[in-house]
Amino acid sequence: MTRRLTVLMGALALAACGQGDSAPAQGDAAAPPAAPSPASAPAPAPTDAEAVAVLASLPAPYNAADLQNGERVFARCRSCHTINEGGPNRVGPNLWQVFGRTAGTHGTYNYSPALREAGFTWDAAKLDEWLNNPREFLPGNKMSFAGVRDADDRRDLIAWLKVNTGYAPEA
Repeated sequence: MTRRLTVLMGALALAACGQGDSAPAQGDAAAPPAAPSPASAPAPAPTDAEAVAVLASLPAPYNAADLQNGERVFARCRSCHTINEGGPNRVGPNLWQVFGRTAGTHGTYNYSPALREAGFTWDAAKLDEWLNNPREFLPGNKMSFAGVRDADDRRDLIAWLKVNTGYAPEA
């Protein structure tokens, strides 16, 4: 935990000093003009400072998550889900702003009756239960994914999703 805190503080310090992986300054002759991105393009990753701020705002145990591991764990989900704002549904629904959304209600995605009738709102605790074993959590859903059995991997994935899907911490 101390190592993670040190890494997070270092990332925050680098971002504050302008020494992180930032884009060239506006008007920099070496910087090509930004091209518009289609809605299906991957969401731009938050800056290190933004990621650190969101991570620090999360309640325990998510505030101690390893975001790099969360991204690696999400690789298992990427073939079925997109995470960017306005991104398309695939085999599974787009996950932009999943936290706070009522289960089974994203746009035009064709949910199973089990999810349409579930009657709960996605939060970290519900997503943790779902990711552990989707079939047992909500029998009758159509997700064929076996689940993420390791608790640390689920914690890291949930924190990574909060950082990368438009989650806004409460003031």
